[in-house]
Amino acid sequence: MKDTTAGARPAQPVALVTGASGGLGQALALELDALGCRVAVHYNRSAEQAHAVREKLQNDAMVVTGDVASWEAVTAMYQEISDRLGPIDVLVNNGAVRRDSLMAMQDPRDWKQVIDTNLVGTFHTCRASVPAMLRRRWGRIVNIVSPSGLIATAGQTAYSASKAGVIGLTRTLAAECGRRGVTVNALSPGFMITGMTENLSDGVMEGIRGKTPIPRFGTTEEVARAIGLFLDSDFMTGQVLSIDGGVSIT
Repeated sequence: MKDTTAGARPAQPVALVTGASGGLGQALALELDALGCRVAVHYNRSAEQAHAVREKLQNDAMVVTGDVASWEAVTAMYQEISDRLGPIDVLVNNGAVRRDSLMAMQDPRDWKQVIDTNLVGTFHTCRASVPAMLRRRWGRIVNIVSPSGLIATAGQTAYSASKAGVIGLTRTLAAECGRRGVTVNALSPGFMITGMTENLSDGVMEGIRGKTPIPRFGTTEEVARAIGLFLDSDFMTGQVLSIDGGVSIT
């Protein structure tokens, strides 16, 4: 019989949060810090915001940058984190972009950028982090997805395809890693007031609220609180946890 004994959870796990300069990323970094993690705060463009997040953290932490769509950038970032904090124990793939448009009118370059960042970027960070997690027999990967990966949303073929792809990646990677104490899950937030939604018109926002069983936008803090469940549970893997006010069931 294969040895399926999981390793021990580190006293102060090293966590990487991609896209941590934005609203949800910041909340996730703060929650992980409160749970005792040493957090690597990742950004791609918003250096000032990322450093502001770092200043709010109590434990040892650092700021890193790099385009997750680039394998070379991700491997360099992983090495930088390992040299400073140690190998990554907790990976939260939060970084994402949206380029919404009806497919008949969408620029193929925009479509490709969304897939490269959201889906290929998730593969890159997982590929860089998983080997050491498997060797230590403990690790947590949490991929941030979206109701758009579960239900049809006109104008979001690129974003929906990328997030549905991440859900498939999550489930399959969970099957590959479970015997060595590494869990892989997805967190699907509903609509929140963040940089991804701040440009929506009042009419669109009211329409969203009207279709949601709990008729309001969520907060980044109430979504981020779920991260503790993923850290604590040794028996949950390959799952999509929706904290979306019920929008994915409508």
